[in-house]
Amino acid sequence: MISTSDTTQRHYPVMLPEVLAALAPQAGGVYVDGTFGAGGYTRGILSFAGTKVVAIDRDPNAVADGASLVAQWEGRLQLVRGTFGEMQNIISDLGLSKVQGVVLDIGVSSMQIDEAARGFSFMREGPLDMRMGQEGKSAADYVNSLDAEELAQIIFVFGEEPRSRSIAKAIVSARAEAPLMTTMDLVKAVERATGPQRAKDRTHPATRTFQALRIHVNAELDELAMALCAAEEILDEGGRLVVVTFHSLEDRIVKRFFAARAGKLPTGSRYMPEAHSGPAPSFELVYKGHVEASEVEKLDNPRSRSAKLRAAVRTSAAAFAFDMAGMAVPQLRGGKH
Repeated sequence: MISTSDTTQRHYPVMLPEVLAALAPQAGGVYVDGTFGAGGYTRGILSFAGTKVVAIDRDPNAVADGASLVAQWEGRLQLVRGTFGEMQNIISDLGLSKVQGVVLDIGVSSMQIDEAARGFSFMREGPLDMRMGQEGKSAADYVNSLDAEELAQIIFVFGEEPRSRSIAKAIVSARAEAPLMTTMDLVKAVERATGPQRAKDRTHPATRTFQALRIHVNAELDELAMALCAAEEILDEGGRLVVVTFHSLEDRIVKRFFAARAGKLPTGSRYMPEAHSGPAPSFELVYKGHVEASEVEKLDNPRSRSAKLRAAVRTSAAAFAFDMAGMAVPQLRGGKH
């Protein structure tokens, strides 16, 4: 979701060669880049003669910055502001029923992390925002209003943080003295429970808390589940779905989705397996597992080190019924995601 344009030299798309190999763009095909960002994947797809791209991004900055790319490709690129969970409606509104490929690069973009004013990074002082679409409740709104139990749930479920309760209590204690309005306010509150980062720590103690709040603010895992099912609906037979994830919560959902749709989920016991009685597989897997970035890319771009690429080809079978629980989407108590 990163680009190599003159204006964004520091941004380049993670695993671009591997993504294009899995997507296999063909002349005459229409492809959805559900996470446009700086347009890296879009440029890669459009480099194949005769291809067209529908690009989606919820960030108004990304859409505005992409206007020059739309003009450059003269009718081959349509850039729409929206979430990738709305993909099916977006495609329909454009007068399309089927597409030949969908690519998704999940999570926060490099540009959003690098811009302090967006409030995604615990390494940069900025407002405690984290809203990808720049609308709705911010991280500061949640941090300063939810009780300790609700905060602990978010931090534990979406951050997989074992110290979630103590961190939540520390946040509540800190905000009683003054509202937490900046990224550094939140870092200092977390450090009340964890202590500052030590030389031997591989990650900053606030990493999981920031991840959890970002996921919650943007409903990222719900959006991912909806996007996967939307892609299943709009992909033509032989069309390809390519997904790049960066942490375990995302990857578990994608892995579960592909396994279910490819008929790979276990049934019965290993001694007496049941005959397959569910829907016909709607996807065939491109890889048995996942593909990772090359060692060269991992050295060159640290953000690629945790990336996992999974891909599958659409069959002629009907799409499965939408099932959030069946995709193992984590839920907060009370049915909230």
